[in-house]
Amino acid sequence: MREKLQSLAAELVAVLKQKNLTISCAESCTGGMLAEIITSVSGASAVFELGVVSYSSRIKNKVLGVENDTLNTLGAVSAETALQMAENVRLLSNADIALSVTGVAGPEPSENKAVGTVYVALSADNYIYHQKLNISPKGRDFVRESACEQLLLMAYNFIKNNNESV
Repeated sequence: MREKLQSLAAELVAVLKQKNLTISCAESCTGGMLAEIITSVSGASAVFELGVVSYSSRIKNKVLGVENDTLNTLGAVSAETALQMAENVRLLSNADIALSVTGVAGPEPSENKAVGTVYVALSADNYIYHQKLNISPKGRDFVRESACEQLLLMAYNFIKNNNESV
C-alpha cells in the first residue's frame, strides 16, 4: 500500500503546486504518517506548511484548540474533534487547506469505539467537510494507511473539483 500512498501524495503535491496552494495536517491515530508521506515527495516544501501529531487530548486542546467540552463530552475520536482539528491547524498555519484524522488504530478499542473507527476532516476557506470511516481492523498499519489514503484522495478530489480559488 505504501507505493499507492506515495503515488497519491505525488499527485496531491503536483496539483497543490499547479493551483499555488498550501496544505497542513493534524494527526492523531496516524502518528505523523500523513505528513511523512506528503513530505517524502520531492518539492513538497513548496506546498506543505505544518504537521501536528496530537496523540493526547491535552495537546488537541492546548495546541490545536479543540474545545475541552468537545473532548470531554464527545471524545477525542469524534467528528467534532476532527473538524476542530482541521479548522484550527489551517488557521494556525495559514494554509489554504488542512486535513485532520483521529481514530482508533488498535489493537484495542478506545472510548468505547471499535478498532478501525476513524474520523477525517478537510478545512478550506468557507468549506469544511468530515467523514466517518469504518476501516476493517486488519492491523494498526492497515488502519493508519487506509486513513492516509482517504485523506490524500479527499484533498486531491477537493482541489481538482474546485475550479475557483480555494
